[in-house]
Amino acid sequence: MKLGLRYQTTYRYEEAVGFCPHEVRLFPRSDRFSRVRRLDFTTVPKATVRFSRDVFENTVASCFFPERSKELEFRLALDLDLDEKDPFHFILTRDAIETPFAYEASIAKLLAPYRERRAKDRLVVPGWTPPTSRNRRDTVSTLVELNRRLHECIGYERREEGAALSPAETLKLGRGACRDVAVLLAEILRRMGFAARLVSGYLRESDAETRRAEGSLHAWTEVFLPGAGWVGLDATNGVFCNHNFIAAAVGLTPADITPISGVYFHNKRIPAQMTSKLELINL
Repeated sequence: MKLGLRYQTTYRYEEAVGFCPHEVRLFPRSDRFSRVRRLDFTTVPKATVRFSRDVFENTVASCFFPERSKELEFRLALDLDLDEKDPFHFILTRDAIETPFAYEASIAKLLAPYRERRAKDRLVVPGWTPPTSRNRRDTVSTLVELNRRLHECIGYERREEGAALSPAETLKLGRGACRDVAVLLAEILRRMGFAARLVSGYLRESDAETRRAEGSLHAWTEVFLPGAGWVGLDATNGVFCNHNFIAAAVGLTPADITPISGVYFHNKRIPAQMTSKLELINL
């Protein structure tokens, strides 16, 4: 299947401001199921753009703006080829069929940063009990259950700007943006002994199950399962990730996957407004 993706973010300021370099992480990560056929990236005002790969192998565009301006705009046009992907088409190694399990020593050190807890608060998901060493459970079924339970107990709210909420705050409020839910799920997975990372990108809605976060950038979680590799879980929509989830950036923290990061400078604080638009077209 062929997909067209058109994205635009605009920042408007009441006075002309200068800009520090901005980093953009909007470019799809290559894999077996998605291929970029066309990519046009432009900015207003026109920037000098240098592309690189960060420590997570994300493509990053560093944008340097020589001019002051009352408006800052990023535009991206992509055409992609997508192949169908069954999110459950994998076979776990024997030791990982039930959880809790231990990663093999050969990869445990590599995965250590992804297993590190990043919040101290006690996290209790209503109506869900994690497996224990005395009560091991099927790994895939456990993840399916946890993913669905978070979808059921955390309401969705769209929030374009601002940092992700802490996992405890998301649970307390019972609602959150997709990045809040992704951070919450990653923290719960890490406390269960899994390696987990955050993902940002695009979601092609194909059915009623994936309507949350429609028309905006999306965030979800990946867990590393021996035999399967990195497997995507979208607790915002309560599903495992198939070919309709197009990853642009992965990382340990929300800052690692921020689609656009940067600041303006001026001799005083300037009121500003941000608008964004995402259009997905079946070609």
